[in-house]
Amino acid sequence: MEYIEISGGRELSGEVVLSGSKNSALPILACSLLTDKNIALSNIPDLLDIKSMIELIESLGVKAKKKNHNYILTTKKITSHEANYNLVRKMRASFLTLGPLLAREGFAKISLPGGCAIGSRPVDLHLYAMKKLGANIDFYDGYVIAKSNAKRLIGDKIDFPKISVGATENAVMAAVLAKGETLINNAALEPEIVDLCSCLTSMGARIEGAGTKQIKIDGVDSFLETSHQVISDRIEACTYIIAAAITKSRLCIKKINFEHIGKFLEVMHEMGLKFKFIDQSILIEKSKILSPISLKTKEYPGFPTDLQAQLMTLACVSNGKSYIEESIFENRFMHVPELNRLGAKIKINGKNAIINGNCRFIGAEVMATDLRASVSLILAALIAKGKTKINRIYHLDRGYENIDYKLSTCGAAIKRGKNES
Repeated sequence: MEYIEISGGRELSGEVVLSGSKNSALPILACSLLTDKNIALSNIPDLLDIKSMIELIESLGVKAKKKNHNYILTTKKITSHEANYNLVRKMRASFLTLGPLLAREGFAKISLPGGCAIGSRPVDLHLYAMKKLGANIDFYDGYVIAKSNAKRLIGDKIDFPKISVGATENAVMAAVLAKGETLINNAALEPEIVDLCSCLTSMGARIEGAGTKQIKIDGVDSFLETSHQVISDRIEACTYIIAAAITKSRLCIKKINFEHIGKFLEVMHEMGLKFKFIDQSILIEKSKILSPISLKTKEYPGFPTDLQAQLMTLACVSNGKSYIEESIFENRFMHVPELNRLGAKIKINGKNAIINGNCRFIGAEVMATDLRASVSLILAALIAKGKTKINRIYHLDRGYENIDYKLSTCGAAIKRGKNES
């Protein structure tokens, strides 16, 4: 099993070019199941999760041609309606094949999903949306069996009782081929939702209100051939901004959409980080010790739960006591024991973390427990005294493209190795 080893204490410099958004690319790959026309996609990141999704949709009938970060996807015929456990267990986003299969074929058999162990994240809202569009839902042997009552799904009003990104994506992909009008209320607002709807619209879907709480969809009979460029990864962008801040470095991060990271930049400004915008880049200036912070993770446009672990690492070396409340997932403090092994002073009380600042990280052997937890350990290791060895980095490779290469080109002493079995 691979690990990453970092010798801390080096200042970073240079520039980082962001990759395409993982969380945007995954549902867009799934929407290739909706049509027999070619879909040309660009800016797809080279990640384990992407490879898993490609493997899954290929098992369902998609023909995928890849060149660098570009794909041409064609699904002339659905050859299987079953997303089996061995593929779906690798990542939760596999469940996003439910809506497209049900919309195009009227039948889907999807294994209940896996992914990071950061909370239960039930699929009840996904299934609620499918039922509202006319599907019957049954369960058998760990699978969801979804069948349409008619030749096509029927548009309806979907009132989500709580916000769910994945359920919104599945509902949108199911509704674009449904007969009549669908209204999705309390929809997720994330940029990744907007990107998915942009791709679907370029295919000929009729969608209004993407990025608002109400999305209106008028179902169509078929789609057009299209091309689409996936947006850059906002979580990756903010992670590298934190890397610059924690190492007190001057670093340029390129291909940023600033509208997508507004709340994060507010927090960075509040902590005292200096930065300036240059076209689609952000230049992080060398910082002194930053101020502590108090915040609560929230759905977009609030502070993202996917940045909680990274910000907590930065708070460990800020000047004072910080408070972070995790309101999205109930088990997303799994990185805390590992950060404490490196010298952090973090206490957990339910959904709340109390971080005592001014700590000095000391290198040690640690273990990644989930995707964002793994990168929080990378950030701590960059400034730790001595060497830090981070095990189980397959979590990291699910969401950060070539992070060891990108950091090494900026001056980090980072290398990848393999443990003897």
